[in-house]
Amino acid sequence: MANFLKDYLVKTEFTDYEDFARNYILKVPERFNFAYDIVDRYGREYPDKRAIVWCDVQGNEAEFTFKDIMEKSNQAANLLRRLGVKKGDAVMLVLKRRYEFWFYIYALHKLGAIAIPATHLLTAKDIVYRCDAADITTIIAWDEEPLVSAVDAASAICPSLENKLLVGGQREGWVDADAALADESVTFQKPADEDLPHNGDTMLMYFTSGTTGMPKMVAHDYTYPLGHIITAKYWHNVVDDGLHISVADTGWAKAGWGKIYGQWIAGTAQFIYDFDKFVPKDLLEVITKYKVTTFCAPPTIYRFIIKEDLSKYDFSALKYASTAGEALNPEVFNQFREATGITIKEAFGQSESTPILGTFTMLEAKPGSGGKPSPAFHVDLIDEQGRPCDVGEEGELVIYTGDGKPVGLFQGYYRAEELTQSCWSGGVYHTGDLAWRDEDGYFWFVGRADDIIKSSGYRIGPFEVESVLMQHPAVLECAITGVPDPVRGQLVKATIVLAAGYEASDDLAKELQTHVKKNTAPYKYPRVVEFVEELPKTISGKIRRNHLRDKDKKKK
Repeated sequence: MANFLKDYLVKTEFTDYEDFARNYILKVPERFNFAYDIVDRYGREYPDKRAIVWCDVQGNEAEFTFKDIMEKSNQAANLLRRLGVKKGDAVMLVLKRRYEFWFYIYALHKLGAIAIPATHLLTAKDIVYRCDAADITTIIAWDEEPLVSAVDAASAICPSLENKLLVGGQREGWVDADAALADESVTFQKPADEDLPHNGDTMLMYFTSGTTGMPKMVAHDYTYPLGHIITAKYWHNVVDDGLHISVADTGWAKAGWGKIYGQWIAGTAQFIYDFDKFVPKDLLEVITKYKVTTFCAPPTIYRFIIKEDLSKYDFSALKYASTAGEALNPEVFNQFREATGITIKEAFGQSESTPILGTFTMLEAKPGSGGKPSPAFHVDLIDEQGRPCDVGEEGELVIYTGDGKPVGLFQGYYRAEELTQSCWSGGVYHTGDLAWRDEDGYFWFVGRADDIIKSSGYRIGPFEVESVLMQHPAVLECAITGVPDPVRGQLVKATIVLAAGYEASDDLAKELQTHVKKNTAPYKYPRVVEFVEELPKTISGKIRRNHLRDKDKKKK
């Protein structure tokens, strides 16, 4: 088997979840660097092993072996070193789903620089904020507007920014990265030991998607890739020499979960489909054409996929499907399984972590449940007094860290000790997410603490109401929020995107309200219904309920 799992796990196969929970033990080297220890090792020992299969919507294709990735990342490291990038420097990567992203992120790991993936939707103001917050020295961007103009505008007032590298084009004031890369050697002089990063150094930072407040800088160390062995092997269920796709832009932390680290340790290749606008049938066509074996996507993607005629597609190569980002509505779960025969396995985590909960390979799925705790973390639910919750009792999901920071959990919020202390102190990391646990030990997501609706003394989680609405054929997507009310405190509001063939009307709104009353506790039904063309989302595909709440407050 051409993978390196046995080098980092005491045991790789487990009989059941109890065995997994007791005996999943990482072997963490004294100094681990994914670029040298995984990418380059594959490049030397299995040079012809497939690493990346890439295609775009125009029909362009590319395939790279591990030798290719080793050499391309060496060239990128040489280029960046020549431009003055060194250990500890912060470098922003804005490369969408281009394969060059993989060259540069591993180059940064080789240099010991801090990689900061970012979305191409950033404005000049966003870029200035990030440059100032992290002292970014270099930006590597894909050649497209308005991104390039935004970087140019920001660079004029960002004193830390020294280099701008353009991939896919040529512009004044930018280094032509493609031409410069081609001139560099495919061999790289590894830094001396004293200049190499240590396990506890910052390797990667994500600016959170900003569903509330300004984005935070989530810092991960060099052991973070090892934390994603669980993600790839025991949740995605990737197979050696398989082909895995995680539908995520490289600027989103989900790319770290599904496109960069754990999958390669487990031996599978990455399938990268480069697109700007999501078209369900196009994604289905490439998945079946390239014989993808494992598939992961946010619930938003699945909600659109099940509206297609799935009988038209050959899913014989596809063996496993998974989802994360927000809870999956049971109706979506059931329709996908009915059409494909594949059970979607859910997981729950954050930009700050690897999976905290998961429907791991040895677990049966319960539609709508995030599964059971990852053995990488000491997970619990606690009430407002900090006491462990009983079965069926709603509480906050926490991770106990009294024995030290577990592999896969973030270091803290970069340059924000007070912010870190607000959620992580006394040996407890507070996720801010509410859930409850059933008698079988499965956890059920209720919502972010900020999303809970308090109406006439009742606490209402949005997910349950959304799941009931999703059962109605008229509903393509929906979001449940609370709107201010002088009598009840808050009213439950449903913001709904209709499926094809349905038109907004008062009669349909009443029908949907009645549907909710019949299928869950009547007090949870949406007293306010609004039909919209689309829901506001983060780049990661999460519905921005805070945006809907803010809009409703402004109406008052």
